[in-house]
Amino acid sequence: MKTTYPLGAIAVSLTMAAVPAQAIDVGPADYTIVPSGTAVAMIYYQRLSSDRLDVDGDDVPGSTFKADIAILRGLYYTEYGGLPAVWHLVMPFSNIGDVDIGTLPQDTTSGIGDTTVGLTLWPVQPDTPETGTTLGLSLFATAPTGNYDPTSIGIGEGTWSITPQVGLIQGLGNGFYLDAALDVAFSMDHTEDGDDYERAPSWQLQTMLRKQWGPTSVTFGYNGQRGGEQKVNGVETGLKTHRDQLRLYGSHWIDQTTQIQGMYAKDINVEGGFEYDNVFQLRLVKVF
Repeated sequence: MKTTYPLGAIAVSLTMAAVPAQAIDVGPADYTIVPSGTAVAMIYYQRLSSDRLDVDGDDVPGSTFKADIAILRGLYYTEYGGLPAVWHLVMPFSNIGDVDIGTLPQDTTSGIGDTTVGLTLWPVQPDTPETGTTLGLSLFATAPTGNYDPTSIGIGEGTWSITPQVGLIQGLGNGFYLDAALDVAFSMDHTEDGDDYERAPSWQLQTMLRKQWGPTSVTFGYNGQRGGEQKVNGVETGLKTHRDQLRLYGSHWIDQTTQIQGMYAKDINVEGGFEYDNVFQLRLVKVF
């Protein structure tokens, strides 16, 4: 028996989950403690592509998605209560390409995304980073500043979200490090044009094994997301945040204040959303 997909509901609810959340993504060594008074500017470019959409465990044939994402991120390191701390500011921008759902072209919304601010404190600091433990506690708030249209696919979610995160760096010796982070995103329910939108809490686990050779590192990582079930007017859409992704990073400090990093990622299992067959990312870091 052929499955019938509620394509209208799918298109509308995809505005809440078209692109994986970027504001709380963690890269290799991101939870490193930096001296107070340091400012860091970062710019990311990311290319996403997909030719598979899963809804409630079933593929929707003829579905494709492409997007170019730019992210501006600023960090300012300071101290609070004798603990190292850092303020975060993250602003994404998108250019959503052609999107088809069941061979039907969809309207898209490009431009600025939702803005995230956050604060990290480090209650656990290593005496020796090469073999010690670094533990940071973060809290992020994301405001609905992005271009948002409930009838179009884009990266604006049209609502506030709060995301606590725990980040870890464990030195393993001989230039090896374990980087990890665990967070959960809580999104507020909201109403647009008479329709009620709900999204359950979404969990994310990120783990990475990093090998450092002086200014250069290579990192292999895993990103897992769960939860995020979506409803429109109380009806489940079949979309959620269930994703297993493998990542490979290469990073190099060109000098003491400039770093370049590349990443390639690929989804290996997705339920309730687009499966990304290729994710390419470049990041440039400048320390002031």
